[in-house]
Amino acid sequence: MNKNLIVIIVLFVSFFVNAQNSTGLSEINKDDLVKNVRILTSPDFDGRLPGSEGYNKAAQFAADKLYEIGLKFAGEDEYFQHLTVEYNKIESPVVFKTIVNGDTVIGEIGKDFVLRGFTGSNSFTLPVVFCGYGISRPDLYYDDYADINVKNKIVMVFKQNPKWKNEEQDWGTNYPREKSLVAKKHGAKGILFVSLPNDAKPQPLIGSVMHGEGEQPIDFPQLHISLDVANTLLSKTGFSISDCQTKIDEKKKPLSMNLTTKAQIEVSTIYEKNARTMNIIAMIDGSDPILKEEYVIVGAHLDHVGSQAGLLFPGANDNASGSAAVLEIAEAFVKAGIQPKRSVIFVLFASEEQGLNGAKHFVENWKKGYDKITAMLNLDCVGYGDSIQVGNGLGAPILWNIANEIDETSFNSMVERTWNGGGADATPFHEKGVPCLYFVTTNSYDHLHLPTDKVETLNPVLYEKVVKLAHLTVMEIANGNYVREEIIK
Repeated sequence: MNKNLIVIIVLFVSFFVNAQNSTGLSEINKDDLVKNVRILTSPDFDGRLPGSEGYNKAAQFAADKLYEIGLKFAGEDEYFQHLTVEYNKIESPVVFKTIVNGDTVIGEIGKDFVLRGFTGSNSFTLPVVFCGYGISRPDLYYDDYADINVKNKIVMVFKQNPKWKNEEQDWGTNYPREKSLVAKKHGAKGILFVSLPNDAKPQPLIGSVMHGEGEQPIDFPQLHISLDVANTLLSKTGFSISDCQTKIDEKKKPLSMNLTTKAQIEVSTIYEKNARTMNIIAMIDGSDPILKEEYVIVGAHLDHVGSQAGLLFPGANDNASGSAAVLEIAEAFVKAGIQPKRSVIFVLFASEEQGLNGAKHFVENWKKGYDKITAMLNLDCVGYGDSIQVGNGLGAPILWNIANEIDETSFNSMVERTWNGGGADATPFHEKGVPCLYFVTTNSYDHLHLPTDKVETLNPVLYEKVVKLAHLTVMEIANGNYVREEIIK
């Protein structure tokens, strides 16, 4: 080989390695990312439900990592910023049985049913009544409870609201708590939610703590049952659950009925209205005497939906992947000796799954002025899928173009699809006028809120690319190569 060519190759490789080291890219690798996801999804952390011992362990693990990396405390209690959230621990055992013509079939949790995250406690065997969409809105000339007696019975209703409207008005929220309180007001003792069977892809039996507003009905069990179980309970009526939706939707009239079948339910929970939890916050001070008073925030939510009587929802992609990514980016900054001009704040938020509570708390308690936040970058569900999406490009197009240009020169994995409005934990920042980006992957939700969201399902090669893209984008902003833009709402 030509000696001059050898020299050129050596120089190129040397330049490439030095560039990798100077940017910190060499510090980001899929093995470390997957290792931390595996830790965060372990049974010891019990699905990371805020208010639980498992979440506290996950928060301490993250704080220990930040301390080991050498980042500055940025919470009110070292790395912790405390807040309170609703908390509901679902204990073992849980019993759900269907009783048809005297024959009892025992339901399997995770296959035949799951519990809503804010189910109440009780134990009973009672008749089941079908009440359509579980809506009581006489003002909109629609009431699933108008001509049916549900007192001391279990109601079965569709989990989602109709896609059609009466009087051109919305039905209200889609949340289980609202439908549960309506059923309880009419005398019911418990509720069974069923996904809409006629959807192209009916919602599976997910774990969820997104429950809506109102007082917790602590004695009112709330279950999400499979379509097969719903059909079993309907078996003496001559209707399938699909028939029921079709008839209600066609006529836009209730089809409530006694099913002459029963269900046995036993649920035990421990409920706290104001359980203590925490965000985890760390910081790298900016090196520029002026720009250090401006901040780049890199965030992800640490929480997931916990467990139910031994059924674990690990939350590998959602969102151990984003949390591990934030820790990896922080470590890359420190190990590469990067001294950004702007200050960089790393945050792991609590209680995203319950309604962005940790991010809202962080934003509401920000004292330095929202105009001092140059940008917020959110990472959520970045470990599974087949390509990279960067959201809120319609709200912060200049910021989005920075990420896109980096991707075109380094990874070529980013799709053009984007949106406006922030998204997830970026939303409270967007609402305050802060430019945001939301890093996620395409086709990321096959295992969303299911027990199968495990580390083994992740796409480590894509995962590493997303984190490297986010890292380089943070660096570009933190080094002053972006002037804060006015967001588009």
